[in-house]
Amino acid sequence: QVQLVESGGGLVQAGGSLRLSCAVSGRTFSVYGMGWFRQAPGKEREFVAGILWNAGNTDYSDSVKGRFTISRDIAKTTVYLQMNSLKAEDTAVYYCAAASWRGRLGVWSRDYDVWGQGTQVTVSS
Repeated sequence: QVQLVESGGGLVQAGGSLRLSCAVSGRTFSVYGMGWFRQAPGKEREFVAGILWNAGNTDYSDSVKGRFTISRDIAKTTVYLQMNSLKAEDTAVYYCAAASWRGRLGVWSRDYDVWGQGTQVTVSS
């Protein structure tokens, strides 16, 4: 089994930056892809960014493309989400998720097998 622990959330003003981290432990060799999702109050959980663990291919939602960057440090078994130019609408609980082999980078919640506990990001306008 894989365990995920997010950190780095907080309160930031609009236009500011935050970096989220997701520490991956356990059977890390089984991880194929990692994703970041977010859920705002009253809204569905939505895909933010994803990365293939070994190949490094990435994908982003249109709403964050050009502002957010996903990366991973294989040696540290950690995935990062660098968030720049934050907007009030980025306010949400952010979750990292791990997927076993799929053959592609998933963009839906159902594509992922293990989830972290979430970290709150609040952007004040």
